[in-house]
Amino acid sequence: MDDINVLHHRCLLNLRRRIRDIGDGRPAQERYMRLQKDGDTLRLYNGNPVGQQFGPKCARNDRIGCGIHSENIEAGLTTVFFTKNGKEVGSVEVPASAEGLFPAVGMHSMGEEVKVDLQAEWFLEEDDSMMMVDSHEDDWGRLYDVRVSGTLLEYVGKGKSIMDVGLAQARQPLTTRCHYYEVEIVDAGEKCYIALGLARRDYPRNRHPGWSRGSVAYHADDGKIFHGSGVGDAFGPRCFKGDIMGCGIMFPRDYILDGEGDANDWDRLEVRPGHAGVQNILYLNDEEEEEEDGEEVEQGQEGRKVTVFFTRNGKLMGRREMGVPPGGLYPTVGMLSSGEKVKVDLHPLSG
Repeated sequence: MDDINVLHHRCLLNLRRRIRDIGDGRPAQERYMRLQKDGDTLRLYNGNPVGQQFGPKCARNDRIGCGIHSENIEAGLTTVFFTKNGKEVGSVEVPASAEGLFPAVGMHSMGEEVKVDLQAEWFLEEDDSMMMVDSHEDDWGRLYDVRVSGTLLEYVGKGKSIMDVGLAQARQPLTTRCHYYEVEIVDAGEKCYIALGLARRDYPRNRHPGWSRGSVAYHADDGKIFHGSGVGDAFGPRCFKGDIMGCGIMFPRDYILDGEGDANDWDRLEVRPGHAGVQNILYLNDEEEEEEDGEEVEQGQEGRKVTVFFTRNGKLMGRREMGVPPGGLYPTVGMLSSGEKVKVDLHPLSG
């Protein structure tokens, strides 16, 4: 019996030493206890962990997920959430750990087998649109009174006066490689004061695109086009929830934007096929060039002229010629009333 007690005491010491080593600042390593690993498959051959009731039961082929929300990280808390087949089943707040929280899998009966994906993406169903949880905030160089969630832009300003415009401006300008973008009106909000267009890089944050110099935009609430002025011109039909508004540039065939020839982020863009009904009108056609033959194109402070075009649900609404300011023309979305939400695709047509 003495030998058994000594052996039991040594096992306890080894267990305490392992627990202490986990939090001593050493590099994190994969740990397997009574498990065999084959690629991304874990197979149990012996074990007896104890679980706790939390959500619905799961069966073969079910997908169980686990992730964290970091909204309360400054308060010292982390929200851990769990999903079943892509739908959240519950969450719990736990104290934030300086070492972080590590993915862990447990099993407790013979023959259990799971596949593990540590790079999975969780899709959240919101407003009948499948949106990625991963933020696309890096796509936007400037965000004012607009919150981004995946590809969804939501107005979060006061909406009390024209000074409360919410602005979202892309980090990169349109180029001959990526010359068109679209927004889908997910929620028209109170007034559908939604505008999409192009603007210079230093565009004022409290002005709808199209209202100030160096910008042009199609406004959903009245169907007007605004080109560097607070007074718009009749242009197209009004737009409502579910409508898709698009904006792009037709470049002269020999056009090269400053810096566009350099190797940059645009080299990594995927070339995608055009949407049904939307032609890849990257360059002005020959007939238009013949009509302009003999006319001297102005070379003012705004640089060369291009033709900006707008679409609604895949149909061309019209065009407007404008000069390109230094640095190029940036996709810019404006919103101004409570509840407005749009889903943005910054490069549906590329190449």
